[in-house]
Amino acid sequence: MPSITHTWLPLIYLYGVGGIFFLIGMIIIKKSGAINLQRKRHRFWYRVLIFGYFYFVALHTFLTLIALYW
Repeated sequence: MPSITHTWLPLIYLYGVGGIFFLIGMIIIKKSGAINLQRKRHRFWYRVLIFGYFYFVALHTFLTLIALYW
């Protein structure tokens, strides 16, 4: 079995550091007024962005697990 530095550490780094930049971007979007969460369409796209991030984290984790234990 491969070591953690070759399997899980890149995943943690990718989505950990990427998640920090994603979170900073989402905060900037809200603070700058580029998104108005009172509008239905803006709320929809805000949720799409958040769901998309966690969807790709889950998908990448699942595929890593499949590759390790298949």
